[in-house]
Amino acid sequence: MERVIDPETLPYRPCVGIVLINREGLIFAGQRIDSPVPAWQMPQGGIDEGEKPREAALRELWEETGIPAERVEFVAKAPDWVTYDLPPELLGKVWGGKYRGQRQKWFLYRYLGTDEEVGIGTDHAEFSCWRWIGAEEMVAAIVPFKRAVYEEVVAIFRPYLA
Repeated sequence: MERVIDPETLPYRPCVGIVLINREGLIFAGQRIDSPVPAWQMPQGGIDEGEKPREAALRELWEETGIPAERVEFVAKAPDWVTYDLPPELLGKVWGGKYRGQRQKWFLYRYLGTDEEVGIGTDHAEFSCWRWIGAEEMVAAIVPFKRAVYEEVVAIFRPYLA
C-alpha cells in the first residue's frame, strides 16, 4: 500500500529565484533538462545551511547560467517570501520527500554581459537551452503549479520589465 503524505505536516524548502533581465528588460528563461515536456523557468534553487538569500541567488545564477556576480547588477528584491505547493503527483517524490513546496525569496538582476558569455553547460546544468523573453511569455511558459508565483513576481518587478 502506498504511503499517503499529508502536505500540511511538511515544511517549505527555503529557496531563491532570480529574475535576470537584459538591457532591453527581457527575462532569461531556461528550458529544464529534466522535464519530459518543454518547461521553461527562471534560475532558482535552494538556500544552503548558513547562506544568506542574496548569496544563494548569486551562487544559483552562477551554477545554472555560468554568469558570475561581477556580470550582474542588483536591481531589486521582492519584499516578502513567495510560496508554492507541489502538486499531489510530485509530493513525496522530489527533494527526498521532505518538503511540501518551496518558500522563495526573489531577486531582480540586470545582466551586464553578452549572450556569448552565458554558459548553461555548467557542473550543475539544469537547462538544455535558453532565451530572452517577455514577462507574459515567461508566465505562460512556466509549469502550471508555479504560475501564481511567476505572476506575483512579474507584478512586483513590472516597472523594470519589457
